[in-house]
Amino acid sequence: MSTTAQAARDHTTGPALPRSRGELSRTVRQALTRPAGTPLPQRVTAAHADPYGDDLQLALYLCYELHYRSFVGVDPGWEWEPGLLRLRAEMEHSFLSALRADTGPPRKAAEALADILVEPVDGDGPSHFLKERGELWQFREYAAQRSLYHLKEADPHAWVIPRLTGRAKAAMVAVEYDEFGAGRPERIHARLFADLMADLGLDTAYGRYVETAAAEMLTSVNLMSLFGLHRALRGALVGHFAAVETTSSPGSRRLAHGLRRVGAGPAAVHFYAEHVEADAVHEQIVRRDVVGGLLETEPFLDEDIAFGVDATEWTEDRLGIHLLTAWRDGRTSLRTPL
Repeated sequence: MSTTAQAARDHTTGPALPRSRGELSRTVRQALTRPAGTPLPQRVTAAHADPYGDDLQLALYLCYELHYRSFVGVDPGWEWEPGLLRLRAEMEHSFLSALRADTGPPRKAAEALADILVEPVDGDGPSHFLKERGELWQFREYAAQRSLYHLKEADPHAWVIPRLTGRAKAAMVAVEYDEFGAGRPERIHARLFADLMADLGLDTAYGRYVETAAAEMLTSVNLMSLFGLHRALRGALVGHFAAVETTSSPGSRRLAHGLRRVGAGPAAVHFYAEHVEADAVHEQIVRRDVVGGLLETEPFLDEDIAFGVDATEWTEDRLGIHLLTAWRDGRTSLRTPL
């Protein structure tokens, strides 16, 4: 038995491979059940696939997850297998091209950040809905969808650290240190979210809800993996991080309020209550020192940072529309109900 095959047999910490949602995801899934290097069908292409659709986004998620915890039984050699990387690059090109077209013309980071610093008086996103009207089943769905992001919270942002220097690097590490629990494993934000899930009666296993997550949620989590895995997109990743930290605190306050209203347990409330204060501090550091420091050393990344902010907001708005449309109709936002 080869070393990689033995490693694949011993790999039991990741989730099970989810079912495919079309030709692209079926091709990737089938490849991952075989030894690394097994040729992929030459006819498979991303050229005509919906860049935001279930099939392409799940296929991308499967490729990206190889760089996180992978899946049970998957040969580790697939992570950098050239044939799979070629198909992934084609899907990424389609995804990135669509994002650039949908987020509008290039602009400066200061303008993009200014737009998200002040919340609209008539805000109507998922956190507003959940605060005022959300029922416990909707909070459970929200947590199941968000688990794709929060159970790897801050992981993809760590990829930018070796690509930064000076003030930007020091500030980024300081914020990430908090995200990873400041040296205390029980305080890691991903662990706190798992505690929230347990409080809501959900399965806390990593990757448990990929199978049922909507394409819009896959798009949101794939965005940060796309930015994180490409050095050329380091500015966009910083923009993503800035957008997340800037908008997190007020949204977390609303979610904590809503969870108290529906009688959720202390761990569920604590996750969002913790983010109200922590992310308010992080937002200042990220805007002033991470974004500011990066622009000092690489001013030509200004528009890339703005693109990262705008793409984050665009994908989150799209997810919000999906969630609210389903909930206002009284139906599940998931592919299969909990």
